[in-house]
Amino acid sequence: MTRIIVHGCNGKMGQVITGLVKEDEHAQIVAGIDTYKGIHNEYPVFDKMEECDVEADVIIDFSNASAIDGLLDYCAAHETPVVLCTTGLSEEQLQKVEKTAEKAAVLKSANMSLGINMLMKLLKEAAQVLAPAGFDVELVERHHNQKVDAPSGTALALADSVNEALGNVYAYNFDRSKERKKRGKNEIGIAAVRGGTIVGEHEVIFAGADEVIEFKHTAYSKAVFAKGAVEAAKFLKGKPAGKYGMNDVIQF
Repeated sequence: MTRIIVHGCNGKMGQVITGLVKEDEHAQIVAGIDTYKGIHNEYPVFDKMEECDVEADVIIDFSNASAIDGLLDYCAAHETPVVLCTTGLSEEQLQKVEKTAEKAAVLKSANMSLGINMLMKLLKEAAQVLAPAGFDVELVERHHNQKVDAPSGTALALADSVNEALGNVYAYNFDRSKERKKRGKNEIGIAAVRGGTIVGEHEVIFAGADEVIEFKHTAYSKAVFAKGAVEAAKFLKGKPAGKYGMNDVIQF
């Protein structure tokens, strides 16, 4: 049995995780962290991570960037593994993640879904074939109108997959309206769309001479991310300090 603390338990993702774990015989939520108390849970909820006195095997984080520092301090001090799903972290916070991983197991992923992680693998293979043949790479991501970061962490991770496969030769262009000139040869354009209740849609376009190849992933429910996070938590239980990713959880 994996004992889980949900950091951000009363947010949308926290509640999806709560419902999933309730039906999982191999996991149990023993506590939650959230300043909002308008939702009744079957486990105790604390305002801050440092106030929690419940022992757990792993923490799942779906909160916001402002709450990450306290979470990382707690994990380092207690050597508690954490599945870190919050995006939009500052450079200072990313450095703190690295330091925390020296004392506790940290699994960080821009996207927890099986489909997205498979897509990253496919993009690396496609880029090694198509980019040398002169194909341009563009990326369009679409999310709901409540999402605050743009581009999404997943969009950047997909672009990174292409870039890393080719030796990090690309620069990212987030806004072509600022300059009137032809696209650069070594650039990836990333466009963000925000509207309605779109859960998440990512499209990677390889555009060559007279042909276009498109890779697309659409999430119709937040449950795909929550399920991946729960599986990651069960994987991380008992793991030594260090950095982990969904590629460690999912063996392709």
